[in-house]
Amino acid sequence: MTLQSKLDAMREGFENGRFPLVPTEAQLDTMRRATQSLIASRQADKALQAGDTAPELNLQDADGNNVSSPSLLSRGPLVVTFYRGV
Repeated sequence: MTLQSKLDAMREGFENGRFPLVPTEAQLDTMRRATQSLIASRQADKALQAGDTAPELNLQDADGNNVSSPSLLSRGPLVVTFYRGV
């Protein structure tokens, strides 16, 4: 199963109330408009691809401490995740 087919199945399940959080039709409409806006903006065309080198980062860790990607890379491989909450 491809990633796209997994994502499509997840979206379909969410839209049809097969998850604990069931969205309203208004929420689904907002999500659909936002998705179409992102597609139209072509932001995905600017995304890094597998094998690309990421720019250096200076961010806060989960404890609020400033960290840089070069300092973390000096200790080994680095994985960056973005957590939006909930």
